[in-house]
Amino acid sequence: MFVADIKRVVEQVSRDKGIDREVLISALEEALKSAARKKFGSRIDIEVQYSDETGEIEVFQFKDVVEEVEDPTLEVSLEEGRKLDAECEIGDSLGTKMDTSTFGRIAAQSAKQVIIQKMKDAEKDAVYANFIDRKGEIINGIVQRMDRGDIIVNLGHTEGALPVREQVPREGYRRGDRIRAYIMDVLHESRGPQIILSRAHPEFLVLLFKTEVPEISEGIVSIMGAAREPGVRAKIAVSSNNSDIDPVGACVGMKGSRVQNVVQELRGEKIDIIPWHVDAAKYVCNALAPAEISRVIIDETNRAMEVIVPDDFLSIAIGKRGQNVRLASRLTGWHLDVQSETKYNETMRSGYESIVALPDVGVSLADALYEKGFFSTEEISIASVEDLMQVRDMTEEGAEELIALARQAILEAEAQAEAEAEAEAKAETEAEADGEPEESTPDIAAAPDDEAGATEAEDEASVEAAAAVVEADLADDSAAGEAPPANEDTNGAEEPGDEAEAEDEAPIEAAEADAADDSLASEAPPANEDQAKGADDAQR
Repeated sequence: MFVADIKRVVEQVSRDKGIDREVLISALEEALKSAARKKFGSRIDIEVQYSDETGEIEVFQFKDVVEEVEDPTLEVSLEEGRKLDAECEIGDSLGTKMDTSTFGRIAAQSAKQVIIQKMKDAEKDAVYANFIDRKGEIINGIVQRMDRGDIIVNLGHTEGALPVREQVPREGYRRGDRIRAYIMDVLHESRGPQIILSRAHPEFLVLLFKTEVPEISEGIVSIMGAAREPGVRAKIAVSSNNSDIDPVGACVGMKGSRVQNVVQELRGEKIDIIPWHVDAAKYVCNALAPAEISRVIIDETNRAMEVIVPDDFLSIAIGKRGQNVRLASRLTGWHLDVQSETKYNETMRSGYESIVALPDVGVSLADALYEKGFFSTEEISIASVEDLMQVRDMTEEGAEELIALARQAILEAEAQAEAEAEAEAKAETEAEADGEPEESTPDIAAAPDDEAGATEAEDEASVEAAAAVVEADLADDSAAGEAPPANEDTNGAEEPGDEAEAEDEAPIEAAEADAADDSLASEAPPANEDQAKGADDAQR
């Protein structure tokens, strides 16, 4: 079959879809084979060839030359074979060119489906081959849609997915927004290649600095590590192989221009740039900046450090919700335990006292153990005889005995703690079972009566006291009236005290007169029966 523009179509599709020409040609050949088998059956032996020079695709059917034909689709007689090739012999295979126009509409539709499927598979493979080499790079795209929280990004020939877990909190995007992300992984799945993007990965921060800082791309400054809490804070460690170039200053830039570009891309995420150091302890101290470090105790076996800081810098070293020490631990790769000096001193003192409390352990032996790094009974119990043999004046028997004593002391302390816990639990259970005693009802009912009785007694006492005061005043007044004047000059004048006594007697006499009138009114008989009835009603 010859198609005039088949070569041009193959080249155009290869250029637009990024598919290799050989893959497209193989798809065309497979499609024609499928169409021929659809028309003549699956047992037919055919071969398809494509000529790159002429752009011609030819389909040949092969048959074996036999004496007696049993299957016409696979065999041909010698006489028929001699008509095609005069030199053929029995057992040869002869190929005849087929007319593809006789395949029919159904066969053509089948060929079309094969070509479409082959092109889709080839396109998927091309996308995967293109992006698998770009894994670990930064790529730009356009937000296309949202899918259950995931952001689908248009990357040109394909789409990428930015999962929720790889998004920076409090970042919002809408359809059509440009986005920059890190290619975290490329998966080859049956539905097509899946390109997983990330904006929360620490390498995204590293690549942003490589883009902004020329010294990093040139290899003068190296980023030794990075740790992030996306959207909040990040730490990176940098070093320089040129003593004349400050790695921190190179990353910060003039007036912070370089680091500010990275911060803007990360939507305001704070970035701490610290100098890397070959000494692990110094590196950890730099990572915990701006906190001051008093002492660092290194445990190489467990890759852990105990960092002692002044009491004033404890909150700074730990950070908000442990953020600073958590990022420092991720950056350095060491497990960090931050303690204040006060707590550390108390721990060391209690450990020293536990060593001194062991039988047959004096102050000198405790000091020797302390010098060799045995700060508590627990450390002695897990130590080996060889370790204790490094202590001065320590014998093998003494080391074994000391380890046994330490283990016995720990067991006794644990048993005592369990006994105290059981006693507390038992006491709480008994208290809950007994319950609180309830107050009796008679006492509650009697309280108001007692209060009323006390009130009445107080009222009677106050009335009696007022009456006694009045009688005393009257007695004073009568005594004053009987007393003669002191001299003739004062006979005609009234003393100020006399006026006060007269004023005091006036209300008393008025009150006594009112009381007498009331008693007379109550004892007077009614004028008639109606008045008597009204008085009875009033009394009721």
